Amino acid sequence: MNQSFPTHAIVHGGAQIPSLGITYVIVTFVALVAVIGVFAVLARKFLRGGAATSGDEWSKPKSSSGNADAFMAASMQGVIEKLRAQEKELARLHLVAQERAQESERLTEEVTRNMPTGLLLVNATGAIGTANPAAEQALAMRPLQYRSYKEILGVDSDLTQMLAACLSEGKTFHRGEVEHLTRDGEVRRLGVTISPIYRHLRNSVRVNHGNLADSPGAPEMKISGALCLMSDLTELTALQKQIRWKENLAALGEMSAGIAHEFKNALATISGYAQMIRSEAQPGDIHESAERILDQTRSLTHVVTEFLRFAKPLEICYETVAMQPLVERIAEDVHETFPQCTIECEGAFLDLPGDEALLRQALLNLARNAAEAGRDAGQSPRVLISGTLEELGGRKWQRICIADNGPGIPERDLPKIFLPFYTTKSEGTGLGLAVVQKVALQHGGSIEARNSQGGGAEFLLWLPLRQEPSPSLFPSQAASI
Repeated sequence: MNQSFPTHAIVHGGAQIPSLGITYVIVTFVALVAVIGVFAVLARKFLRGGAATSGDEWSKPKSSSGNADAFMAASMQGVIEKLRAQEKELARLHLVAQERAQESERLTEEVTRNMPTGLLLVNATGAIGTANPAAEQALAMRPLQYRSYKEILGVDSDLTQMLAACLSEGKTFHRGEVEHLTRDGEVRRLGVTISPIYRHLRNSVRVNHGNLADSPGAPEMKISGALCLMSDLTELTALQKQIRWKENLAALGEMSAGIAHEFKNALATISGYAQMIRSEAQPGDIHESAERILDQTRSLTHVVTEFLRFAKPLEICYETVAMQPLVERIAEDVHETFPQCTIECEGAFLDLPGDEALLRQALLNLARNAAEAGRDAGQSPRVLISGTLEELGGRKWQRICIADNGPGIPERDLPKIFLPFYTTKSEGTGLGLAVVQKVALQHGGSIEARNSQGGGAEFLLWLPLRQEPSPSLFPSQAASI
């Protein structure tokens, strides 16, 4: 694993054997030579003393000297053989230590490469020394190694600011959450933990004036890099939003169902009296006023009916829905309502489990909104319904995109368009997209909106091809629910 900054190497038990072994051999050799020398001196003195007392027996100095030299040679040969044996053992231990170090390095590389958490090692100059595949996938960019983190992440991004603070000030960030904008314009939610990497400097010398002696001070530390661990929380954040929306919808339905019924009953009474006044009054102001009351009660009755439809729980009758003919029928209905609209269908639409009536209602609502957007922009409306098969989170999804050629959705309205009663139309109720969202949630999917680069808006409906009892993860982008 290549790194462009110094790090502490892994030291094994056998890695220091060569240096210690050489010292041990030298000391052993010196001791043996000293012992042999002392022994030789004593032997010479003993031999000379014996020659003085017994001249006949020890009168051959050459023979005694030859025995001593032979003994010393034999002793030296034994020492040399021992040294050679120790040298071979040290070479074997050194080879074992090298193999262990290489195996440890390979294991470290494999762990880093296969770990699910993204890992970035940034040196003091800001260059990325190490980046595993999980980090490249989370940042949607490769390669990352040997590149500046400011170039990869952007100068003004939150993650860049955190890394800069870690490298310059030694700050540590635990379980922070930041948004990362990919090159494709996708916003991802990342969970990051950032900590500095310190390098020990040479110990400073401290003067002790009382004892007139120097003593080493505390070791100095210098920041040599930063370690960044990251996880992609985009799908988890989307799931949390989905759960919160379901809870909010359930609470809203319980609270408002009774109120809506009371409103509907009161409107029915007002409408009845207005009809009686209109029928009995002569043409004039009273007749016109009664007509206006009836118009307003009809409008309010429509709002209350839509709200009741939104508030009450959806009873889904699961069946296998053939999406291809369903989309074609929706295209025909929209063309009949808007004859000047050009509507096209392309891509793959697979069969999936769901309630055909509810899915038809949701798709028809989106297609009509798309046609109205093009018409209100003062041009011939064009609507494109495209279908693709996606595989995300270990599941297969049917993605249906409804695109228009309208003016697009203002950025300030993107996070609010799925809220109940929020509308930008003068005659809208603000419940159409809320109902579409509820249908998507009940089917375990999602709905999201965005502006296309070529102009106009796109609504993406994600529906699972197989229902699961557990909460599902679904794709999420900037304006997802």
